[in-house]
Amino acid sequence: MTDTLETPSSQDEHAADEHHGPSDKQFVTIFLILAAITAVEVAVTYIDIGPLFLPVLLGLMVVKFFTVVLYFMHIKFDNNVFGRLFYIGLGLAVFVYAAALSTFQFFAG
Repeated sequence: MTDTLETPSSQDEHAADEHHGPSDKQFVTIFLILAAITAVEVAVTYIDIGPLFLPVLLGLMVVKFFTVVLYFMHIKFDNNVFGRLFYIGLGLAVFVYAAALSTFQFFAG
């Protein structure tokens, strides 16, 4: 009678031990970058920069959004299909939000 249980080879054990995604040091670096961007956002709310107020905040928001999505949600390190599905959902959400705002005449001057 033979044993049907196979023991994993040393190569399989090494593959299971591989780290998928950023290292701890990279996570701390990303955290510090996000904290700095947040500090800039807070500072912008206290500084009168006139008509640049909204574009600056929106730009910083986009940078923070993609940083969180790519690194903390591991979209950068996963299969491209997951990224495409996420971005399709994001596009649909933005479209629905814009359509809802337009019904309230949000964009009207």
